[in-house]
Amino acid sequence: MQKSASASSLGPGGLDLSQSFFKPIQKAKRPSPGNSHTKISVIGVGNVGMAIAQTILTQDLVDVLALVDAKPDKLRGEMLDLQHAAAFLPRTKILADVDYAVTAGSYLCIVTAGARQIPGESRLNLLQRNVALFSNIIPPLAKYSPDAILLIVSNPVDVLSYVAWKLSGFPSNRVIGSGTNLDSSRFRFLIADHLDVNAQDVQAYIVGEHGDSSVALWSSISVGGVPILSFLERQQISYEKEALENIHRQVVQGAYEVINLKGYTSWAIGYSVASLARSLLRDQRRIHPVSVLARGFYGIDGDDVFLSLPAQLGRAGVLGVTNVSLTEEECQRLRDSARAILEVQSQLGV
Repeated sequence: MQKSASASSLGPGGLDLSQSFFKPIQKAKRPSPGNSHTKISVIGVGNVGMAIAQTILTQDLVDVLALVDAKPDKLRGEMLDLQHAAAFLPRTKILADVDYAVTAGSYLCIVTAGARQIPGESRLNLLQRNVALFSNIIPPLAKYSPDAILLIVSNPVDVLSYVAWKLSGFPSNRVIGSGTNLDSSRFRFLIADHLDVNAQDVQAYIVGEHGDSSVALWSSISVGGVPILSFLERQQISYEKEALENIHRQVVQGAYEVINLKGYTSWAIGYSVASLARSLLRDQRRIHPVSVLARGFYGIDGDDVFLSLPAQLGRAGVLGVTNVSLTEEECQRLRDSARAILEVQSQLGV
């Protein structure tokens, strides 16, 4: 769709502000013209993979959905179960195979497969097993769908997004981690719950690592367009920083609580990833906090690292990162988060 002349030229002398509002990520590449595939492949048909597949189906996002898993019986059973719902769903061709050839021509490949932790196993050893697993997943995906976007959901998502980027050889704008998109949804829910408003009216981001070193951007939170912290200060309403930190802790612990109660997480991550798929496939240009190549942002320099930043997503993948104003404390915490990821990443030898 062609923009009107005034769509983005709001600055002096007709300056295109869209070029200032977003900063492109490094090592990106524009897509080749004419890429209009409507096929999504989901790798891994566990609880998370199937929640994603089911949500994508019900939202009528694609014409073809391909499923891949190492367990043929489980895979065929999941395919048949979805196919048998054809009368109740938008028309979608559902394929399944242990052979990655079934993913050929995908616009989007969503990777949820990952090794499970063995009792007593170190996090590093688990990560090394997942890297080995990715070495058997990412190259064939890149082979059969060389123009695809890779969306990594497997944990630890930031490090594995970096691994997928290195193994695929794709430009950085076509490798995305689900990152803190779900963390930010939990954050918005908790704030909305405190204020008794709709979570969709809350603008709030969790950035950095999808994990313990994540950063809550309190300085930029707004509700209905009203910046929360500055509003409290203007109204001389006191608040305790510990109360804010407690909300952030609830966000970090949210997944663990769900896992302790029901054994796994599925529905929220399903909706989260489907929202990312919609923004990409439909060129929505929405801003999501997802794991992207972060070098060059907020003083993160040196080695390449993936972590979550508010990124604009469209048909070409990551279109840019929003220039959010952070406090010095938030910037420092974000850099600390990057160092925490790099410390683990440096031990992998990828």
